[in-house]
Amino acid sequence: MSVKIPNSSFQETHLIIGGTGFIGRHVALALAQRQISVVLASRREPQFEFPKAAAPFIKWEYCDIRQPIWDNFLERVDVVHYYAWDSTPAKAQLDPGQDLNANVLPLIELLKSLSDRRNISKKLLFASSGGTVYGRPEIVPIPETHRLQPTTAYGAGKVAAETYINFYRSFYGIDCRIARIANPFGAGQNLDSGQGVATIFAEKALRGSKITIWGSGQVVRDFIHVSDLSEALVRYASMERSSVTPDSLNIASGKGTSVNEIIRELSDLVGHQLDVSYSGERSYDVPANVLDIANARDLLNWSPKFTFHEGMERTLIDLVERSQLSQW
Repeated sequence: MSVKIPNSSFQETHLIIGGTGFIGRHVALALAQRQISVVLASRREPQFEFPKAAAPFIKWEYCDIRQPIWDNFLERVDVVHYYAWDSTPAKAQLDPGQDLNANVLPLIELLKSLSDRRNISKKLLFASSGGTVYGRPEIVPIPETHRLQPTTAYGAGKVAAETYINFYRSFYGIDCRIARIANPFGAGQNLDSGQGVATIFAEKALRGSKITIWGSGQVVRDFIHVSDLSEALVRYASMERSSVTPDSLNIASGKGTSVNEIIRELSDLVGHQLDVSYSGERSYDVPANVLDIANARDLLNWSPKFTFHEGMERTLIDLVERSQLSQW
């Protein structure tokens, strides 16, 4: 059974917190292509340009989630996307307390504002991490009903955020939706963050740089191209509220790819062997994480368009065009 998604004749305005980040900018573009108004909220102005057809529907406004004035934003929008998360798995592991202060506390302040009767009709879509909240899976592919048992501080932070969202949903009736996202990749990803192994490896393959793999390279992850991800997020955020609207939804490819398979794909695509070295295993890396996307397929009337090979090919082309790297 699928849920009705409004057409563009209903002009919702979407606020994207963390709007200049990797996911936020792609979601903004997908919304603007539907002629839906978007407010990008972040500390930094965009360092990129949207296509001319999309640009009139998108505007940027300064927002620091550590010192927000949420009501000023909420009175002008219908849907809130929360993609801001000021840490990486490595950073969170070093200082879990700071990770909670920087990420969960600002979210609670937003939830408090949404619980006000002036804002109770707004929708909230939160980006959680399907790659970390489930921990060591008891079944693969992993359904949304799997218990949450994170093995990292980053995953624990996301679970804490989900817990507060569920509390505000049940106690105040806020329309909150949780997207448990797999491993997104594609052009525009921050290559210096240490996240996004597929995109990082693609850039290194083009430059001929050394690639370091933790462990044996046999760990399996679920990789989704950012264009497929953004389409699913737009559909999830735009769903009309009903008794079957899911509280949480896995958004992924539903397919597993090992780190060694990434290397083989890239070698084939660039036409030469890559410079690869292997380092010690990390204790928190689970052997496999692949998400069950049956509910997303059914409820959103959506399926990923790109295979991993096709998504990686597109990523390489985008990296060459945007970075003026040598042609591969």
